[in-house]
Amino acid sequence: MPRSGTPERAGAASSGRLTDEELLDRVQRQSFRYFWEGGHPASGLARDRIRRDEDPRDDKIAIGASGFGVMAIVVACERGWVTRSEAVARIGRMLGLLTEAPCYHGMFPHFMNGATGAVVPFGRKDDGGDIVESALLLQGLLCARAYFHGESDGERRLRGAITYLWNDAEWDWYARGRDVLTWHWSPTNGFALDHAVRGWNECLIAYVLAASSPTHPIAPAVYHRGYAEGRVFLNHRLQEGIELPLGPDGGGPLFFAHYSFCGLDPRDLSDTYADYWQQNVRHTLVNRAYCIRNPKGFKGYGPDCWGLTASDSVGGYDAHAPNNDLGVVSPTAALSSLPYAPAEAMAVLRHLHDDLGDRLWGRYGFLDAFSEEHGWVADWFLGIDQGPIVTMIENHRSGLMWRLFMSVPEVRTGLKRLGFEFPALTA
Repeated sequence: MPRSGTPERAGAASSGRLTDEELLDRVQRQSFRYFWEGGHPASGLARDRIRRDEDPRDDKIAIGASGFGVMAIVVACERGWVTRSEAVARIGRMLGLLTEAPCYHGMFPHFMNGATGAVVPFGRKDDGGDIVESALLLQGLLCARAYFHGESDGERRLRGAITYLWNDAEWDWYARGRDVLTWHWSPTNGFALDHAVRGWNECLIAYVLAASSPTHPIAPAVYHRGYAEGRVFLNHRLQEGIELPLGPDGGGPLFFAHYSFCGLDPRDLSDTYADYWQQNVRHTLVNRAYCIRNPKGFKGYGPDCWGLTASDSVGGYDAHAPNNDLGVVSPTAALSSLPYAPAEAMAVLRHLHDDLGDRLWGRYGFLDAFSEEHGWVADWFLGIDQGPIVTMIENHRSGLMWRLFMSVPEVRTGLKRLGFEFPALTA
């Protein structure tokens, strides 16, 4: 297979039983192609979604998915699926548009035109900066800045462009002088949505980066009085017989344990509220135990078929969770949880690949979701689901992205400002 990433034949999973390492390699590599071959033809930024057998005809890209795409490219470079120069050129092309595109006090919109940089409104009043999508982008870019530390002109330019975007993000503007971050701001609608970012959810990364900013940091009180005082932040109740430190009853969608932790290393990471490794392991096991108990009796659920998270669904995109169970399993849920429950997640991966591959496997890995109960399989791959598969499998295999992100000096400073405890960097 050429290093540039020419895809394997799409369709059924390969015949014969692969070893665990071969299977992980295959799934990572095929999922990476979503970003490498499926990226926007002009800028290389990540598409929001791509059909099973049809390329997009519009120019819409997703900012958060592009952050996951940058991380996937770093993984591909480390594993030799693309060359270092190819990876630098692709990320450089992405940065070429990002550094010229309109921004909103340094933040990018949820969706953008991948050719021009113009905002593509997410909703009537959501047509400006989105701090959570921007945080996911910057998480990936800071990992790339740490990885591409060489002295070639391309790597120097890459680091310079990333630092420019990082320094330009006005986190304090989105705090508005209050003790909480606000999710959106628009030049036409201002803060009209007035969506305060409170936890527990996928937004921890936004607060960590906001506290880490060398130019526009928030005060620690914004984290402690805003995010950590969310209505469903603390839990400490038994869920499926497991005490869950944080989050809503049932734990919420599993992407809570993935998005912020593609870069943040939860191993031995703690603050006054939680041990974050314990939080993510328990969240994963609660989700699995609920699916095995299967109180609604949905077809297909079991020890080798579990995982509820936000994804496509039988009636459109939905945030699946124990309190919103529609009989839909999303491959990204268990596969991106591999660091937290390796044996349990591998059982799901084996089932998806070896038993259901003829229906679920395609040119960019596993399709987004399926339901045995409803006889339904999604017709799409989604960037925000394919990306964590690549990155979290890599964190399980080598810890690469965790090492990179936690080596960023500004991030380490920000975590300390917020009162987090974490190991000294040794590698």
